[in-house]
Amino acid sequence: QVQLQESGPGLVKPSQTLSLTCTVSGGSITTSYYAWSWIRQPPGKGLEWMGVIAYDGSTYYSPSLKSRTSISRDTSKNQFSLQLSSVTPEDTAVYYCARVYVHSDYDYWGQGTQVTVSS
Repeated sequence: QVQLQESGPGLVKPSQTLSLTCTVSGGSITTSYYAWSWIRQPPGKGLEWMGVIAYDGSTYYSPSLKSRTSISRDTSKNQFSLQLSSVTPEDTAVYYCARVYVHSDYDYWGQGTQVTVSS
């Protein structure tokens, strides 16, 4: 059973960088052909895909967030991380990490973590 757990600050000030980590257990983040995503849901809105890091370390980002987003990984800890720079209150959301098999559906999700951007 694969489990994902998000962690990071629940409150970030405007203009700062939001940093979250997803710790994966029950499966390796380097296993072919899985990819590991960050997805968020602002209050009252739908899910927004932010980006992904694949089993081989390649990354892909949402065009609308690409200039502010970075996803990295630590294979020794079986973790992957999200950094979102220059945040505004519009970045307030529940942030999820999730696993997806290439050309398939998401099969495992973290429980989500609330991040509020406020001074």
